Amino acid sequence: MRQYLLLLICLLPVTVFAQAPITTPQSGPAVKDTANKTDLIDIAKDVFHISPQKVRTQGQKKIYFSILPVSGAAPGGNGRALVTSTTAGMYLGPASTTNLSSASFAPYWNFHSRFGLPLRSSVWLPDNSWNIQGDVRFLVYPQYTWGLGSSHGTDEKTLVNYRYIRFYQAALKKITPYFFAGLGYNLDYHSNVVSDDPNINLTQYTGYKYGTNGSSVSSGISMNVLYDTRNNSINPLPGAYASLVYRENPGFMGSDRSWHSVYIDLRKYIPLNPSRPDQQNTFAVWTYYWTVLGTNAPYLDLPSIGWDPYNRSGRGMDQNRYRGGSLFYMEGEYRRDITPNGLLGFVLFANVNTVSGSGTLFTSWHPAAGTGLRIKFNKGSNTNIGIDYGISKGYSSITLGLGEAF
Repeated sequence: MRQYLLLLICLLPVTVFAQAPITTPQSGPAVKDTANKTDLIDIAKDVFHISPQKVRTQGQKKIYFSILPVSGAAPGGNGRALVTSTTAGMYLGPASTTNLSSASFAPYWNFHSRFGLPLRSSVWLPDNSWNIQGDVRFLVYPQYTWGLGSSHGTDEKTLVNYRYIRFYQAALKKITPYFFAGLGYNLDYHSNVVSDDPNINLTQYTGYKYGTNGSSVSSGISMNVLYDTRNNSINPLPGAYASLVYRENPGFMGSDRSWHSVYIDLRKYIPLNPSRPDQQNTFAVWTYYWTVLGTNAPYLDLPSIGWDPYNRSGRGMDQNRYRGGSLFYMEGEYRRDITPNGLLGFVLFANVNTVSGSGTLFTSWHPAAGTGLRIKFNKGSNTNIGIDYGISKGYSSITLGLGEAF
């Protein structure tokens, strides 16, 4: 396993630097001319006869809000759940030299005792001098689990109830244009971990002895390295992204037991018609490798599909369907405008993952595929409403959200 990790680390700079960035915050304005574009806000102004405000210059600060209340199924057969997804984008410096800062808040409530309050942010200070990353969550979040690897079939799942507090904060300083490095603090606290079925012992069911009964605490520091030529994380423009996070969780910082992990994330956005930058016609690729080093990590902190930092991987799969000591993931997506004004678009995507646990990594692959509709909600921040249909073995889903999956 270590040889795969070393190979990925060696390939990381080769993959990222192999092609010069096409659109970069230092080479030109990040905000494109939107005069010939249409979004839902424009349509609402026309319908309700709202007069447009005075156009602001590019140098003025402006917050771009997008909000989408949606309904979804609540795990465990407890009816429906309300999820209100809100995103905000803002330039804290000149748009020609500063990336778009973003924050997302997606509270979850099933009208009973199960709810979630997740807040994620990525703040870019003027001229990209610093990138401040945050991820704070409080969840009462029941979720199905299938044990490690592929040890249980699709129908052999059990519902796990738990409460979860996450507090992640990291500060990365610009070393050179597009390259950042820094430190972070990470806390994961799971409590009241128990199966919804009193006849099931989670430790026996999962075959894993840490964090499957009662509670678990993981507290530690991270070393973060980032290379990012995108200037809008809500809807990335052509460019590249690479991230390496090494996390250490020592006992003296409050962890139940010492363990450490590595997360490597690579993305590339390839324009298929560079002569028409005003039209979306892009192929995007994403791959990540996530592994815990050692055998002391709590069960709910192990790599799992759909539990990447932004919970976007594994479209077409049930979140948490595959969990293990290591996880490798790949996804490709074709993005294309339908209307010339950018109001409507579509995507086609496919992904695959392999996870260790009941077997060896790279011996069992789990694919999914799907398609989606895009509706421009806010052209100022280039935020889309995404309606995706995905399918995999024994599962299919329709999901709604703001922004692109990656």
